[in-house]
Amino acid sequence: MTPSLMALLGFLAWTLLLLVWMEAIRSWLVLTRAVPANGFQPDNANLSPFMQRLARAHANCIEGLPLFGGLLLVAVVAGKTAVTDPLAYVFLAARVLQSLIHLASLSRLAVTLRFSAFAVQMGLGVYWAVRLLAA
Repeated sequence: MTPSLMALLGFLAWTLLLLVWMEAIRSWLVLTRAVPANGFQPDNANLSPFMQRLARAHANCIEGLPLFGGLLLVAVVAGKTAVTDPLAYVFLAARVLQSLIHLASLSRLAVTLRFSAFAVQMGLGVYWAVRLLAA
């Protein structure tokens, strides 16, 4: 499997892990009767700050998946993974780092670091798109 496909799979697995984590906590809250089954808001606004950050971190992955995952998939399908392979793991690391920082804190420093991780992804996305269009 190419680094591009591994990064795409890693991105999908990370997104799934965040979802499973959130739903496991929600299930526990229902089972312990802390929250009724119909008492959840999509953004977890009525839950703890951590659960709100978890919902947002998952949503960030969902929002980025069509764009960044699409670029990786285009490279694979077009046989142009030489464009994406060299930095595919850097992309995945930046994606995971962004989520982890989001889960940890909303402090000014954390938000700056989180944006920096996202900026790496955006930069790679632009670089890949330009290179794939030119290839």
